[in-house]
Amino acid sequence: MSAFPPPSSLPPAPDYAPFHAGPFSLALGLHPLAERDWIEMDDRFAAELTEKTHLSHEHPDEVFAALPEASEGAAELLELLTTHLLTYFPHVYRQQGDCLENLVTRQLWTLPPDRLHPLDLAGRLVQEDLCLMQQAAPDEPYRLVGASVHFPTRWRMRDKLGLPLTAIHDPVPGYAAQLGAKTDKYFERLKANKPSWRINWSILDAPALFQPTGHGRRGLNQEITPQNAGERLWLRMERQTLRRLPRTRDVVFTIRVYVHPIAHLARQPQRAADLAAALRALPEATRVYKSLPPFLDALLAWLDRAATIAEGTGSRRSRHS
Repeated sequence: MSAFPPPSSLPPAPDYAPFHAGPFSLALGLHPLAERDWIEMDDRFAAELTEKTHLSHEHPDEVFAALPEASEGAAELLELLTTHLLTYFPHVYRQQGDCLENLVTRQLWTLPPDRLHPLDLAGRLVQEDLCLMQQAAPDEPYRLVGASVHFPTRWRMRDKLGLPLTAIHDPVPGYAAQLGAKTDKYFERLKANKPSWRINWSILDAPALFQPTGHGRRGLNQEITPQNAGERLWLRMERQTLRRLPRTRDVVFTIRVYVHPIAHLARQPQRAADLAAALRALPEATRVYKSLPPFLDALLAWLDRAATIAEGTGSRRSRHS
């Protein structure tokens, strides 16, 4: 065990604001990403890696799976991720010989792994979930061939394993018609040294990171009211990145989940108003897909009140991330 002291703290989680007022538009919304910003760490690092370890023991078949053809890409991903962590987070990870040490959690891992699949180990090193996409031949769609997904937002990883992109996103209203071809083309053109990122968001009635079910709810939840919606609902954001592996040409899709209580918007009137406007602009099919109907009216009433009260007290209007 290393005597190197762990860092006293990591920075707080970024407070993204991915929603905006205006007409609803289903778009990729991808932006260029500097390689150094591929992985994010914050003060939830130890807690979330501990949760990943717990889920790997309690639900091993739900949080990790890989097809045989994922082996080479998974090994390359682990190599790339290890190099990235040692380069940009030397206060968190260091390597001695074939041993990789997490200086925060005090976990020790053998490289290459002697008991875990390379993709399984990669997913336990970071807060991000990791999906490996592969193209069997030119002009064929990219398929999910392996995944370490401990924090799903109401989808089951094993239900998607082996499927192409369009089939994976089949439950998303409008995806096939509006985004399917664009996404396939983006994957085809993605360059190894040009990663990209986007933010997705949803509103959930539970803060748990592991939520494999729950899409499509309609029944009214009478326990959530305009008075308590801020404490009973959570804004769940996903920072997603795409990066091509240079050797195998597989594509790594990372998903980093951030959860904040809606109540944190109580003193951010512009963001409360923007979220309300974004919710009102959603098509009905998208509202149902996101399971908003059970509490949407209560949430909108809470947001409208938060925006009005906060503005009335003279609080500053927050700036978007």
